[in-house]
Amino acid sequence: MPQSCSMEQCMRTSRWLCDCCQQYLCLQHLNEHNALLISQLNSLTNKIDTLSDRLETLNSHKAIGNSREKLEQWRQDCYKKIDSFFEQKCQELDQLVNEKVSQQREELNQIQSKIPELINTQETTRQDVDRLTSTIHQLETNMNKIEQTCFTIDIRPLIIDDTLISIEKTSDDKLNLSTLSPVYRTIHRPQESFRPFTANDRYLLMHQEPNLSLLDKEMNIVKQVLWPFDAIQDMCWSSTLDRFIVLGKNNIYLVNENTMSINNVHTMEERNWLSCTCSDTVLFACTNGRAASIMEFTLFPTIELIREWKHPRTCTKDEFIVSTVYNNENLALVIVNVLDKSLRMELRINLDRNPDISSIKSFQDHKDSIHDLCGILFEKFHLLLAASSDLYLWNIANRKYLWTFLFPNEIHSICASSFSTTIYYGTDIGTSFIVSSRTLTIQVN
Repeated sequence: MPQSCSMEQCMRTSRWLCDCCQQYLCLQHLNEHNALLISQLNSLTNKIDTLSDRLETLNSHKAIGNSREKLEQWRQDCYKKIDSFFEQKCQELDQLVNEKVSQQREELNQIQSKIPELINTQETTRQDVDRLTSTIHQLETNMNKIEQTCFTIDIRPLIIDDTLISIEKTSDDKLNLSTLSPVYRTIHRPQESFRPFTANDRYLLMHQEPNLSLLDKEMNIVKQVLWPFDAIQDMCWSSTLDRFIVLGKNNIYLVNENTMSINNVHTMEERNWLSCTCSDTVLFACTNGRAASIMEFTLFPTIELIREWKHPRTCTKDEFIVSTVYNNENLALVIVNVLDKSLRMELRINLDRNPDISSIKSFQDHKDSIHDLCGILFEKFHLLLAASSDLYLWNIANRKYLWTFLFPNEIHSICASSFSTTIYYGTDIGTSFIVSSRTLTIQVN
């Protein structure tokens, strides 16, 4: 008996079994079914054409704009280092010649003063004349040597390690904290040492009583200089000045990593400092005491005060600002109330575009007893590390708490290198640091 059409209320005899939907269809419904499938193909064709047009107009430079900016910043930083190294070697070359010239000038001045003296006394002997003649002849010989001096300069080519920059595709918008590694090095400091320390991409600067020490990433002391001043309250690195900034009780010092020279560049006797941080253009310094102020200084061409934020815009009259860190146009603060011992973490947002420091966002789930802050860039995420009994991690963009890394000892200080490749932390029993390359690597106990 013939099969009826499968479509509802159709009494016609089926002419075909559709392979795709396994329905018996009459001629009319078979044609309609076929037309529907073809119309869907036309719709897919339109979507393909739309995607093709998007691909043609895709701006790859826009897609990788942030990454290129990071590479460009790295290049500019390298140029600065090369220029600084070049100037240092030029100064060494000039010094070698100037030392010789100064020595000859001193001897020449002695002769110039000796001859009038002999003339005035009218007691010149043949021996005096011979001695002066011999000395002048020797000076002529020495000056000829200086003029003909050639220096042998051994210059080795600058070898770029290809592993300095690693480019990897970020798989998604989730932060990967799966790769953890142990502490890489630990160094113990004298008990009398001041706690703050800071780092750039080459060195760690710390106080080791009685010296200010520069350490490489293997924790070897590269350079040292006696620290003759008062207590060190805080430190930070300025890539703009290519100097370490050290905050004393009333003074602001600059430390040159090449010469280890220490220059006092600003003094405010009426203010006591507690913490500092800097952007590419300004230095932020917080006062020590209740109703703390935040002072903003220019970095270049000189360090000068340009603005002061006072309470209640900074904090209440019974609160201290115990730690600050600048990251990605934002200023993060740890504020402690001296009456009820409560603590809060705040973010003063978009300072470069909005200088009103009262624009506040609070961090979620902050912990008590936070001693120090550190901003790092991990993949495309701007993160905030907070030092306490353990190490806490926040996402700066949404101020959400992410992770706790457990430590056996209380952490009093923390900082990161310029490119966030190395994270340093300090405890009462020593200063340790963690090496972090492609992934965030933190010790977990």
